[in-house]
Amino acid sequence: MEIGKTLSVCPVCLAKIPAKKVVGTDGNIYMEKRCWEHGSFKTLIWEGDLDSYVNWAAGDANGTVTPVRAVPVEKGCPYDCGLCQSHERDGCCVLLELTNRCNLRCPVCFASAGEQTPHDLSLEEIGRQYDLLMSRGGPFNIQLSGGEPTMREDLDAIIALGKEKGFTFFQLNTNGVRIAKEKGYAEHLAKAGVSVVFLQFDGLTDDIYRTLRGAPLAQTKIQAIDNCKAAGLPVVLVPTVAPGVNDHALGEILRFALRRAPHVRGVHIQPISYFGRCGLEAPEVRLTIPAVLRRIEAQMEGVMKITDFGGGGAESPYCSFHASYMRKSDGTIKALPRRRSQCCCVKSSEARDFVSQQWSGKASCCDGDEATSSLDAFLQQAVENTFTVSGMVFQDAYNLDLDRLRRCYICEVDTDRGMVPFCAYNLTDIHGRALYRK
Repeated sequence: MEIGKTLSVCPVCLAKIPAKKVVGTDGNIYMEKRCWEHGSFKTLIWEGDLDSYVNWAAGDANGTVTPVRAVPVEKGCPYDCGLCQSHERDGCCVLLELTNRCNLRCPVCFASAGEQTPHDLSLEEIGRQYDLLMSRGGPFNIQLSGGEPTMREDLDAIIALGKEKGFTFFQLNTNGVRIAKEKGYAEHLAKAGVSVVFLQFDGLTDDIYRTLRGAPLAQTKIQAIDNCKAAGLPVVLVPTVAPGVNDHALGEILRFALRRAPHVRGVHIQPISYFGRCGLEAPEVRLTIPAVLRRIEAQMEGVMKITDFGGGGAESPYCSFHASYMRKSDGTIKALPRRRSQCCCVKSSEARDFVSQQWSGKASCCDGDEATSSLDAFLQQAVENTFTVSGMVFQDAYNLDLDRLRRCYICEVDTDRGMVPFCAYNLTDIHGRALYRK
């Protein structure tokens, strides 16, 4: 049964083609599409019935926010990203890929790090990217990324330049190897102005890391967290979750994170997408949002429930999920009411504020009299005791939905093009050829 139409791309040639959403014979929701040259494709997009699929988007704030200085539409989505005039959101979080060098060779890497001639952006080019972002509606939340950004020796200068340009939030996307191994490096990052460490964290056992990262890294990850805690650097754990590899470990990751809270601010789950360098074949049954949430509820033995979670509002609700919990004095947690303003509002500026406050663990405090200071202290305590579980389901050439893409507010900055939605920038065909990534 057909339930909707959209546009997608052919996984072989990346040509734009019509697609439809259908209820399969098993009751799940699929995307079906056909390229006249390369044949038909069918991909699972929702492992659940039609009612759950429709209800997930109930109350969706499906408005439009035109990006600042949007580029003209010529070829149409997804070929004019920059952001183009048909895009429906401004920016929130922006990745600056500082280097393509890496100290690991992960079998799974959206950036295919380490495959090209080593290249670092010059500080001058980074300055131009900061200026571009400010002209396009900044300041955005900056994600210092790569490659592995800690391969550079000038992160302090990069952050100082960003602050000079008007940016205030700097998230470090890292595998944590240098943080774990180099004494004093976490303190250096904290002093430089890193707001939060977004730590690649796929599980607690080395077999998981050997499959996804090519090396036994379990103790390295724990040491990185310990070093960040000693330096006062907040951490968010970011597992890439692959079926049959570590989807059984979500409960272990969440319980570990809760034991390390409030220093560990939360867990941000990324079901694997099949683009870039991916040593794993796309399975017939992918990890969709309801499948991830069912695993969380089962593995957490009901401490976290499916009903605690909601979908996005600025981005498409089918792109993300999130829940917030209050940590009580006895160590238990209580689900907070779901609010679409939690990084899920049409205005991405509100999403930026939520992300920076929750991940950094810092409330927006004011100077003032004793009463105001007491209120600030109360708000700070509330933020510190809030634990967030969220996730982002990135799209690849098999499940790309251009209706979803037009609402993306996580972008990669490109000096030539501007701000390119993450799923467009990293989109590759089955041979690894990209639309945007150089």
